[in-house]
Amino acid sequence: MVSNPKDRITYFTESLINDIDLPERFTFPFFYEPHPLTKIATAQLQEYLENQTDLNHNFGLIENQPGLVIGKMFGVLVIQDEEGKLGYLSAFSGKLADSNDHPMFVPPVFDMLVEDSFFLKEQYILNSINDKVKEIEQDERYIKLKEDLEKFSVQSAKEIAAFKKRLKSNKAYRKSLRDRRKNIINEADYARFEAYLIRFSHYDNHQYSLLSNQWKKTLEEVQIEVAKYKDTIESLKKERREKSAALQQQLFEQYAFLNKDRKEKSLHAIFSDTVFGKPPAGAGECATPKLLQYTFLHGFKPIAMAEFWWGASPKSEVRKHKQYYPACTGKCKPILKHMLEGMPVDDNPFLINQGEGKKLETVYEDDHLIVVNKPAELLSVPGILVQDSVYSRLQAMWGDIEPLIIHRLDMSTSGLLVVAKTKEAHKNIQKQFLKRTVNKRYTALLSRVIDGQEGEINLPLRGDLDNRPRQLVCFEHGKKATTKWKVVEKTDKTTKIHFWPLTGRTHQLRMHSAHELGLNAPIVGDDLYGTAAERLHLHAAYLEFVHPVTEEKISFEVTEGF
Repeated sequence: MVSNPKDRITYFTESLINDIDLPERFTFPFFYEPHPLTKIATAQLQEYLENQTDLNHNFGLIENQPGLVIGKMFGVLVIQDEEGKLGYLSAFSGKLADSNDHPMFVPPVFDMLVEDSFFLKEQYILNSINDKVKEIEQDERYIKLKEDLEKFSVQSAKEIAAFKKRLKSNKAYRKSLRDRRKNIINEADYARFEAYLIRFSHYDNHQYSLLSNQWKKTLEEVQIEVAKYKDTIESLKKERREKSAALQQQLFEQYAFLNKDRKEKSLHAIFSDTVFGKPPAGAGECATPKLLQYTFLHGFKPIAMAEFWWGASPKSEVRKHKQYYPACTGKCKPILKHMLEGMPVDDNPFLINQGEGKKLETVYEDDHLIVVNKPAELLSVPGILVQDSVYSRLQAMWGDIEPLIIHRLDMSTSGLLVVAKTKEAHKNIQKQFLKRTVNKRYTALLSRVIDGQEGEINLPLRGDLDNRPRQLVCFEHGKKATTKWKVVEKTDKTTKIHFWPLTGRTHQLRMHSAHELGLNAPIVGDDLYGTAAERLHLHAAYLEFVHPVTEEKISFEVTEGF
């Protein structure tokens, strides 16, 4: 427990902040440039982390440190206390060294790990059920019964199949005897002979019945014994599911979030109106909700926030040590919508048309298609919040002709885009894209000097369900993604490179550039996987395909503007 709420505040040294103006509005958590005050707070917190030896958590930064490597998102929240004095609060996402209680950081919204908590008591019950299930599954008699059942099933099937084959052979033999003797013996002898064959047949069927029934009895006896164990296991698992669901629901109600007016809303209520329907795993455990909860709970005023990654890069997502990142969308967006209600917040840049005033250049046009040079920040097709796009501009320019989009470029990517004017042209060119006969080349500027001159990247990708539109590298469920690359030019700090995407996954070039298993060099200006700049330095420079009508190969090239 926190005896004095101010104990968790780190106050600024006046001389460090005298010339810094306070922001007029709070930070928009999902896209921001860190305020100077949050940069000072971040620098101080990172210095603390670098020199802290008592955390007992392996961030993957010290060679041969024992324990599982787990990097963490940390957050800082600049606040004013009730006397108007400036300082900052610190938080981490999830748990740190398997604990929620660390003096430098604010506590969780609800601490599941406190002694004698209902969570730990219920967790103990769930663990005991797990132990019972494990004990049964490892029971020697149960294992032997399952082995016998499998062995007897195979053996019975084999013996019955062999006996059926024997029956078929005997039947054929009896038929051949009938055919041979029918015309060479008298009727009385033939009747006795036929009676013998019938007894022969009945004997075979009787033996088959005995064999089948014996195996059926043997298998049923073993199955009954196995079923007793399985029923007990299933009963325990059902009890575990029911208790787990009840515990989860109880937890959802315990996580109650405040806003500036101290209006409380539970995790369950917050997510009931979302596409999730219920909170995803880990919701409420991220840094920013913890920081705001502590602030509102104790009457402080939130000024600005920032989050950064501390530790080795994870294997799936792109996270760089000490780099700033926005709050996650899947877990935090619904929560922060409630917590920031009524607060003046920086403008949501996703509501602003970033492509406004940027010219859409026509590179080539005929009666069947058009090739345009899309400027960076203009959408390819209308979005939910912004309608201005290549599609809407062409639609306005053509009037009755509907633009038929064949492929897209990310909003932040500039370059060549082909759009069909007729259904026939659309079908033809789209087929070329699907068959991967279209030759595409991109130019990018990477944020550091890379090793090597050329190569191929194969990293399967899938969407990050908790943090759209970000992507993850996933070797289990990801879709194949292949990129060829070749260096064009190297400076002392950057690398200009050509990319040939052999597949067309979302953010493929951005992920293959930034991920540590790729080039480990984010594209300059990549606000999702690197650091924001005036623009994303990625350009679709070359496009080659077969004209849908003339059947001639046509190509287009537009030099990048960076």
